Amino acid sequence: MKLSLVIPVYNEDESLDKLHEEICEVVTANNYDVEIIFIDDGSKDESWNVVTKLVEKDSRIRGLKFRRNFGKAAGLDAGFQEAQGDVIITMDADLQDDPHEIPRFLEQLAAGYDVVSGWKQVRHDPWHKVGPSRVFNWMVSTLTGVKLHDHNCGMKCYRGEIFDEVRLYGELHRFVPVLAAAHGWKVGEIVINHRARQFGHSKYGVRRFLKGFLDLTTVAFITGYGQRPQHLLGGIGLLFFAIGFLGLFGLSGWWVFDRLAEVEEPIELHKRAIFYYSIVALLLGTQFVTVGLLAEIIRSTMAPQTKSYFISQKVGVRDEAS
Repeated sequence: MKLSLVIPVYNEDESLDKLHEEICEVVTANNYDVEIIFIDDGSKDESWNVVTKLVEKDSRIRGLKFRRNFGKAAGLDAGFQEAQGDVIITMDADLQDDPHEIPRFLEQLAAGYDVVSGWKQVRHDPWHKVGPSRVFNWMVSTLTGVKLHDHNCGMKCYRGEIFDEVRLYGELHRFVPVLAAAHGWKVGEIVINHRARQFGHSKYGVRRFLKGFLDLTTVAFITGYGQRPQHLLGGIGLLFFAIGFLGLFGLSGWWVFDRLAEVEEPIELHKRAIFYYSIVALLLGTQFVTVGLLAEIIRSTMAPQTKSYFISQKVGVRDEAS
């Protein structure tokens, strides 16, 4: 069994040597066949130079450098495409993820799981990150049905073939277990050692959680209705149709009754707000059904996704010319 370690890097030049040292300790102690893939996501410090020097010292290392910062999901996706291992483990480059947890992940994989997610039960992060993160994790577990305590944890373990089916884009890296579960893969979780940050500072702020919420709606749609978008959009459209039809039907009955009964002031449709609400509901129903049909057409004819990142340099990879 070959193991691939996929590690996105963004301004982590101070931690890379120590991280490599710890990984080598684990690999040597357990006699793993391993490759280490560092993806420099447009770092502005000396991270790429450090990766290049590590490649010169250790032939098991590969390095990919992005032209600019494309985000963690793009970095992971590039690493997954490059990885040759039967098992892929992701981890952050800031030393908060402990490489000595790797054997425990592999034990869970051997126990029958296809995806094993880390759970930072004791976190060494400021409260303004921990609180929103717990709320976010509860929302993800509730809306997707994949019950994990820590969807945001960067240390996860996967069977390599999962990424023949799951492709990352946007900010969906934290939802890989959810996407894998939607494809029928078995997802598990273990408590891991989370260490305090030694160098630098966190790259994530409030915007991360706002983006995460938007991505959550995307994932909920993909996993629930990705193969049948008309069931959701068309269903909403039919609901609006029903509201609009009932409103106009009721008004029409009222109009006919007033004229048959020859009331002094019969109803005038254009003076009733419900008349306009009903018209708007019918228009919304038409739009939702139409969008649902377009979504079905796009889904059935969709071309393979193009890459959301561009690589400027590679070191230690199979094809240097590429």
